[in-house]
Amino acid sequence: MAKGKKKDKESASLPAEQERLGRKEYDEELKRLHVELVKLQQWVVAKGLKICVVFEGRDGAGKGGTIKALTERVSPRVFRVVALPAPSDREKTQMYGQRYLAHLPAAGEVVIFDRSWYNRAGVERVMGFCSEEQAQRFLNIVPLFEKMMIESGIILIKYWLEVSAEEQERRLADRIHDGRKIWKLSPMDLKSFTRWDDYTRARDEMFAATDTSWAPWYVARSEEKRRVRLNIISHLLQHVPYGDITQAEKIKLPKRKVGQYQTAPYPFRMVDERF
Repeated sequence: MAKGKKKDKESASLPAEQERLGRKEYDEELKRLHVELVKLQQWVVAKGLKICVVFEGRDGAGKGGTIKALTERVSPRVFRVVALPAPSDREKTQMYGQRYLAHLPAAGEVVIFDRSWYNRAGVERVMGFCSEEQAQRFLNIVPLFEKMMIESGIILIKYWLEVSAEEQERRLADRIHDGRKIWKLSPMDLKSFTRWDDYTRARDEMFAATDTSWAPWYVARSEEKRRVRLNIISHLLQHVPYGDITQAEKIKLPKRKVGQYQTAPYPFRMVDERF
């Protein structure tokens, strides 16, 4: 939020700014959590669990960075990230949500949605890509859809990353000036930027309609990226019971033969060693 603008009541209710978590402390804790995620991964595969994790939040809330921290040390064949683009012309004619069904987890999979079917409750509703009637119909139906998921054996966990207007503006501005991040800033982000209150209202109505006992929303304060990543990974590990089967058998490297074959004098094209 620019200087001099009135601070919205939502941002004012956020806890006081915490001291920034140091890199060393963050790295140590993240390493510990990554070990636990590997244990969870092996358990999911062994027991045939089906886990679906939904990440939602405003532009710049930190969804991508949190998902990266969550998945960087596990197998992409077990932990699948789904980030669907805008629907195609064909998908627009389908039942809403149909394109998400094919991505739901089978046994032994953890599927992470970087935005999900809740697009209809957020960006589509706010930016006019669906009618108000369609948005209301979605809010009425989605709890039943999620109950069907739960009853089929899917463990569904939904996260909303909450960021203040000030921090969102800082992050979006940073994308403009950092060549590594400019790809993250889409024309839709810029259009959405002016609709803070509309998104807040849409979020509140989404919570009221879809925060159910079988598929509750978990809100994570995302003012500080390192903290929210650790908090969400810790929370996920607490909400999926798992055991440690990674050391069920002691692993020992077998003996091997090295040096009995002479490498052929092939003219390899070597990469220049500039560094």
